[in-house]
Amino acid sequence: MNDPVLESFVPEVRIRYSQGGTAAAAVQLSQFPALIGREGTADILLSGLWVGKQHAQIQLRRGDLFVCDQGTLAGTLVNEARVTEYGPLKPGDQIQIGGWVLEIDGVTYPATSQDNDKQGLVDRGVSRLRSLIDLRKRDWQGVSDQSIRDECRELMIPIADELLGSGAGAEQAQFIERVVAESVGLGPLEALFTDPDVSEIMVNRFDEIFVERAGVCHRAPLQFSGDESVRAVIDRIVSPLGKRIDDASPMVDARLQDGSRVNAVIPPLSIKGCSLTIRRFSNKRLDATDLCNLGSASSAMLSLLELAVRHRFNIVVSGGTGSGKTTLLNMLSQWIPSHERIVTIEDAAELRLGHANLVSLEVRQANAEGTGAVSIRDLLRNSLRMRPDRIVVGECRGGEALDMLQAMNTGHEGSLTTVHANSPRDALSRLEMLVLMSGFDLPLGTIREQIASAVDLIVQQQRCVDGKRRLVSISEVTGVESGVIQTQEVFSWRPDLQEFQSTGIVPHFFERLSQRGVIEHASLFDAFVGS
Repeated sequence: MNDPVLESFVPEVRIRYSQGGTAAAAVQLSQFPALIGREGTADILLSGLWVGKQHAQIQLRRGDLFVCDQGTLAGTLVNEARVTEYGPLKPGDQIQIGGWVLEIDGVTYPATSQDNDKQGLVDRGVSRLRSLIDLRKRDWQGVSDQSIRDECRELMIPIADELLGSGAGAEQAQFIERVVAESVGLGPLEALFTDPDVSEIMVNRFDEIFVERAGVCHRAPLQFSGDESVRAVIDRIVSPLGKRIDDASPMVDARLQDGSRVNAVIPPLSIKGCSLTIRRFSNKRLDATDLCNLGSASSAMLSLLELAVRHRFNIVVSGGTGSGKTTLLNMLSQWIPSHERIVTIEDAAELRLGHANLVSLEVRQANAEGTGAVSIRDLLRNSLRMRPDRIVVGECRGGEALDMLQAMNTGHEGSLTTVHANSPRDALSRLEMLVLMSGFDLPLGTIREQIASAVDLIVQQQRCVDGKRRLVSISEVTGVESGVIQTQEVFSWRPDLQEFQSTGIVPHFFERLSQRGVIEHASLFDAFVGS
C-alpha cells in the first residue's frame, strides 16, 4: 500500500518500564527505529546480564509499531510469549527483556500542521468539484463507477492547477485521487481497500478509524474531514441499493460490490458521531491446505469433515462474531459433489461457493412503508419447492431453525448452517431457543429429539487470544438420553500444548458409513487416533 499519507504518519508511543516490581520510569518515543538495550546510545537503556547491547528494536511499518528481537540469546517476550517480532503494539502489551518489564502505556496519532494543510486543500477541492456537478442529485443510474470517477478527474484538473499550481506532477495526481475518493468513493478508507491484509474496517467517528489485520485490531493513521464526510460515504454506499439512512431509519445493513458487508449507525443512536463498520472478505477461496498452513485446523480434522460432507451428514458451524464461520462454511461447501443442486439462503450474501448447480437467495428488508420484507424463513420454505439436494443457511437466528431442522430430517441430508454460540453445548441450547421462537408450542423433549436426529456434527470456530481463527472442536451428536442431547468430542484444540488432538473416540457415524458399504473411513481412523 503506497499511500504517502500513511507512509509518513508517525505515531508517538509512551512506555513505562520497571525491574523486579520497582517503581516504573517512563519514556516517550516518536523517532523510529528505537533501540532497546545496554548500549549507551539506546533509546531505552536497560542494564543486566541478560540484556544485549542491541537487544530489540521498536520499528514503524505503515503507521504501525512492531517490536523486533535482534537475535539475542535470552530473547524477547511479549505478553509472556517469546517472539522474534510482534505487532502492531497496542496499549497494555508487555515486553519482557531480562528482568525488565516494558508496558505500552499509550499510542497516539497526533495530527501535524502539514496533515491539516493537506486536508484543508482536499476539503476545498471537494467543495469546488461539488459546485461544478451536484453529485447527490446527478442521475448516475446505469453509469459505471469507473466512468463517474473518470469524469470527476477531468473536472478536477483545472481545480488542482489552481489550488496546487501547474506542473505539480505526481503530487497533483495524488491530490485529484483523494478528492475523487472523498466525492464519489469511500474517502480515506479507499487506502485500506488496497491492503489485502485488512479484514475489518471500523469507523468509530470521523477521526477514529481502526482496522483488523491477522485478527488484531489497531488504529489506522487516517481520518475523515468531518462527520459530514462519513455520512456522505454511508449515503453513497446505501443509496444505489435502494436503502436509506436518516432520522427515521438511523441504522442500515448493506453490501459493497466486492461482497464486503457494511453496517452503519448515525446519531442520535451513535453518540460520538456516524459509525461505519465494513467486514471484508478475501477474494481467494481458502481450501483445506490453506487452513492447515494458517494453523486453523489439522489435516486429520479436515479429512473427517470432508468425509462427513461428501457422505451427506448435517453439520452446524458454531462460533462468535468474526470467528470465521462463513469462511469455514465456504470451504466445507467445496466438498459437495458437483452433480448436486445447492440452494443458499443468507441475510447478507457472503458465501462464495463456486458450485455449478447453485441458487443463491438473499433476504429483503421492508421498504419505507414497512412492507415487502422477505425473511430467511420465507426463503427457506420456498427453497423446499426448488428441488434442492442440499440447503445451506448462512446463519440461523430465528424461527427458521425449526424449518431447517425439518429439512435436514426430510430428504435434504448434508445441509449446512451456522449459529452464534461459544461452545458445542451452547450451540444446542441456542438451537432449542431458536425453535421456540418459531411460534409453535412444542414440548422441549420433542425439540431435543428433532435436533438430535437432524444434526450430526457441531464444528466450533473461535478467534483465539493470539488473533488466529481456529477450529477448536469437532463434536458428534449421538442422541438423546434422559431428556438431554448427548454429544462426544472427536477433536479439540489444546492451547496448553499449542496443537490439535484427537480425543481417541471413534465417531458413531463411521458405523453408519460401514452399513452403507463405504470403507474409506477405515484407512482414516488410524490417522485420527494418532493425530
